[in-house]
Amino acid sequence: MLKFAFALIVVIMLAVLALGIAYKISPLRTFDTLVPKDDGGRKIAEGLAYGNDARQALDIYAPTTPGDGLNTDDLRPVVVFFYGGSWDSGTREGYNFAGRALAARGFVVAVPDYRLVPQVHFPAFVQDGAAAVHWVRQNIAHYGGDPDRIVLMGHSAGAYIAAMLATDPQWLGDDERTAVRGFVGLAGPYDFAPLDTAASINAFGDWPGVEETQPITFADEGALPALLLTGTEDTVVKPRNSEALAAKLRAAGVAAQMVRYPGIDHVGVLIAMSRPLRGRAPVLDDASRFIASVTGPLPDQ
Repeated sequence: MLKFAFALIVVIMLAVLALGIAYKISPLRTFDTLVPKDDGGRKIAEGLAYGNDARQALDIYAPTTPGDGLNTDDLRPVVVFFYGGSWDSGTREGYNFAGRALAARGFVVAVPDYRLVPQVHFPAFVQDGAAAVHWVRQNIAHYGGDPDRIVLMGHSAGAYIAAMLATDPQWLGDDERTAVRGFVGLAGPYDFAPLDTAASINAFGDWPGVEETQPITFADEGALPALLLTGTEDTVVKPRNSEALAAKLRAAGVAAQMVRYPGIDHVGVLIAMSRPLRGRAPVLDDASRFIASVTGPLPDQ
């Protein structure tokens, strides 16, 4: 009976997502409400402002039994997770499942909102990402996170923000770049010129040099180590984006891993982080292993 109920919940969650267009706010927030969460992670702070705009706020997740945050030996690696939504939608309230999943693996996690189209256009959402990282660097120790061990992570448009911060040195100051150890991209658009979709035109069309909007332009020896995860069935952001970025990073001598998950689509690579869908692809395992490899060992549980 319990197995049947669990399977029914999974079917309902997938149906909710399928009824949405891409994964706009309502379907993913509904998914997040329905999906069972990891008991090993919890939200410890909500709506912390990193700027003056209402959209410039973030939530923080931590392991259920974290270090006390006072002894530097207890400080945990930090993940800053940027969600996606075509640069024009999304809310941090839909990502409790991701924040708690990563926190249960031993990380302190910040999930920021950022300003969206049409309120802003490129590069404002990248600037917001940089401002969120700056806030994390200055404040995360108060929440048990190590400000010297930060990894950027994101899905879709959020992976784009993480990639720009990880490759283009103009966004993060020297202090932040020293602290950020790598980035994890889930189904990210890294090489999408010329602009040929409504979302990309609306977000980037006013910028005079399209090459300056592309993460692959800045993939050189100064870029951060990367783990690029994508699904073979992704027709929204095709796997060639990850393939191209990984190839250019490797050619520049930067460590870059790429994983293609068979049968996984654009949304699937994200929701595979949730408890009931982890059997579809080891996204959480692969991301956690990479984060640990670039940040060093976790404190004792």
